[in-house]
Amino acid sequence: MDELELPFQAPFDWPRMLRFFRGRASAGVEVVEGDSYLRTIEWQGDGGLLRVRLDPQHNCLIARIDGPASRHLGALQPKLSTLFDLHTDLHQVHAALGQDPWLKRLLAQAPGLRIPGAWSAFELVVRTIVGQQVSVKAATTITGRLVQRAGRPLEVPGHPAVAWQFPTPSALAAANLDLIGMPGKRVAALQGFAHAVAEGRLAIDACSDPGDLAQLRKALLDMPGIGPWTVEYTAMRAWRDTDAWPASDLVLMQAIAREHPLALKLPQQAIHSAAWRPWRAYAAMHVWNELADQAGVQRGG
Repeated sequence: MDELELPFQAPFDWPRMLRFFRGRASAGVEVVEGDSYLRTIEWQGDGGLLRVRLDPQHNCLIARIDGPASRHLGALQPKLSTLFDLHTDLHQVHAALGQDPWLKRLLAQAPGLRIPGAWSAFELVVRTIVGQQVSVKAATTITGRLVQRAGRPLEVPGHPAVAWQFPTPSALAAANLDLIGMPGKRVAALQGFAHAVAEGRLAIDACSDPGDLAQLRKALLDMPGIGPWTVEYTAMRAWRDTDAWPASDLVLMQAIAREHPLALKLPQQAIHSAAWRPWRAYAAMHVWNELADQAGVQRGG
């Protein structure tokens, strides 16, 4: 199988999804090139380079894998569909969120907006820890250093910008991260998290039902150096909780306060956002997107 079609129900905003991935790509592991998304992957011991592009005439994405992992392309269809949020019925999202005049306007501006997923919850949490209190660009740079310190080169590189496998939990836990560009406490939090995943104390990628979600949230929140924002962001992108809500996100808080001056504090905003359930993750995505549209830079997440 050379290529795999990943169908979706229109509308689907591929340019904005690529913009989101481009600003948060793990250097050396993933890249957006033109109208395509590329990343190195490993599946059942086989490595490869994943390439995904849009086929607008047939309402589908086209995926291909170069390298040994290509033999798993068909089996990866569910994972790839989840990565690009192809199963969500946006009509339900619009019907629910469109009851709010503010969100109705945001939905009209980007009707095909989806929530970009994550190939690995472990990778996403690592990236999120690295990104604490630094810019998106700085987080990308530091993540690239982590990849070269603890990752593995792809056996047969297919693209000069994506030639590394992301570090495994055990490799990252054991790596020397001196002078990596992060404070010591953040390095300790990062490697403590990697140790917990490597030793099986935290099954970060295991999520199949709401009960799992509640347990995963608690387990991740109990890790030193990880707060509610990281947990909700992970739930939003990796665990695919449509109601995930990174309430303490400064961009979200400021945007809500501008629209609703009486909702300045988190408790007031929690009451207001309850009307958006069970689609609060999409509300967050649309708020971030509007600010990115206006500023021309990556905001949120």
